[in-house]
Amino acid sequence: MASLAIANNPDVRFLGRLLGDVIRAYGGEELFKRIEYIRATSVDRARGVAGAGAIDRGLDRLSLDETLDFTRGFMLFSMLANLAEDRQGVETEKDADVPAALARLQAEGIGHDAIMALLEHALVVPVLTAHPTEVRRKSMIDHKNRIAELMQLNDLGLDETPDGDKIDEAITRQIALLWQTRVLRREKLGVADEVETALSYLRDVFLPVMPALYARWDRALGERAPSFLKAGSWIGGDRDGNPFVTAESMRVALAKAAEAVLGYYLGAVHALGAELSISTEHVTVSHALLALADASGDTAKSRADEPYRRALSGIYARLSATHQALTGKVAPRPAPIAAEPYPNPGAFRDELVVVAHALAE
Repeated sequence: MASLAIANNPDVRFLGRLLGDVIRAYGGEELFKRIEYIRATSVDRARGVAGAGAIDRGLDRLSLDETLDFTRGFMLFSMLANLAEDRQGVETEKDADVPAALARLQAEGIGHDAIMALLEHALVVPVLTAHPTEVRRKSMIDHKNRIAELMQLNDLGLDETPDGDKIDEAITRQIALLWQTRVLRREKLGVADEVETALSYLRDVFLPVMPALYARWDRALGERAPSFLKAGSWIGGDRDGNPFVTAESMRVALAKAAEAVLGYYLGAVHALGAELSISTEHVTVSHALLALADASGDTAKSRADEPYRRALSGIYARLSATHQALTGKVAPRPAPIAAEPYPNPGAFRDELVVVAHALAE
């Protein structure tokens, strides 16, 4: 609905136009015209235009079904406009990166050592929680997030998605799915549902973004940044009087969190093993890496000259065993070799450090 775009934002106009196309396609031209008439008259009333009271008559003429469609149309436009405005805020915020922040601190006389000392003692913990009146469905959030991803491809000047779809058509399809998706939940969320919803944010937002954020800090500082940013959750373990939060719900929450985090690490280690095809026929590697590879239990002849892959096979196997020990479930991609689970996170980190140091040498 192009004329719905009251903000001077090209993304709002673009998404509004596509939403208008969807309403025409699925609700009909008459519904679109009624929504547009009420919208335009509402704007006139807000501006104090004479005769804008006609909006009341327009609303009174709507049937119950039309009222629901009208409400859904404006709800979706508000959702898409918020998405567009959030994108604009990120794009236009000046000096909103790590190097600029450090430069401002140094300009105020706060040197590198003081910054490192601050980060050593800092603890930033975004804590996920669930509101008892939360009614948004994850399906709606997923479609909205997919639109944001497609808009980022559009920003890069691409015409097509990696799957070969036209970006405009792919966005229109997501908006059409939003139009046809039930907005509200039919039942109240249970604790297990709340845990799963929170973990979707952990998997989709925190786990992919936090390593990239730390990498930016490392580059800006010129050394490894202290671990000052962690993700937390109250869901399943808060003791605020919720009678459905029990010792069992806490066990479930912890197991599911472990499953999400270990699943992410398993995927990352597997991808790293696929990438590091380095052969000792062409390079010399550290004794520590060779020892880790020899202890991995990976005896495949095809990888005999690939110590990084053998070492990562062992790391993957231990991580897979840890996954089963903590969650009671076999990893999604079971390890081909048997191994003992890691006794603590430090042991996992130590083996990754061996690989990292070998690459750096």
